[in-house]
Amino acid sequence: MSDTPVLQYSFLAPILIVLGGAVIGVLLEAFAAAKRRAVLQLTLTLGTLFIAFLSLLRIRNLTSAKAAMGSVMIDGPTILMQGTILLIAFFAVMIIGDVDNFTAQASAVPGSDEEKSALQAGRQQTEIFPLTLFAVAGMLLFPAANDLVTLFVALEVLSLPLYLMAGLSRHRRLFSQEAALKYFLLGAYASAFFLFGAAFLYG
Repeated sequence: MSDTPVLQYSFLAPILIVLGGAVIGVLLEAFAAAKRRAVLQLTLTLGTLFIAFLSLLRIRNLTSAKAAMGSVMIDGPTILMQGTILLIAFFAVMIIGDVDNFTAQASAVPGSDEEKSALQAGRQQTEIFPLTLFAVAGMLLFPAANDLVTLFVALEVLSLPLYLMAGLSRHRRLFSQEAALKYFLLGAYASAFFLFGAAFLYG
């Protein structure tokens, strides 16, 4: 008879809050009006990071505690790293809040009529905000990982949104897409080597 899994949600609260905000951001992309989407996404992202930081302050006095059946370790250095990540992410979101720095339509070929019409129509890529939250969630999990599987999951959750964001620059579109492709290939090779090393070590 197996024991019921115990996750210790209070210890995982900062990560879960950021992930929840990212999911809500995805829903906003699907259902919110295009004109209000940028303001709603920016407000949601900043609010999510702020609430996650407050939840982190509640556990700041923990010396050492395990969560998620031992796959996550919360201690002093982890809390310090997570707090630093949340603060930097908060200010970074305020910087990228000017969505005019991102392409109007990611699927358009650089220099095409489709891209020009998207620019003239004033379209905005507000997907960067939920992508940012997903990346931040991976960053928060990374220093708390207590085994290689959790470390790998955190690395992928961190990296995959960044592959997309690297290709969304409005200026120098070709270089931006080239950077995204190279980053993706490098990340794929790095992930493969990581898994191979983990399997070789413990397999």
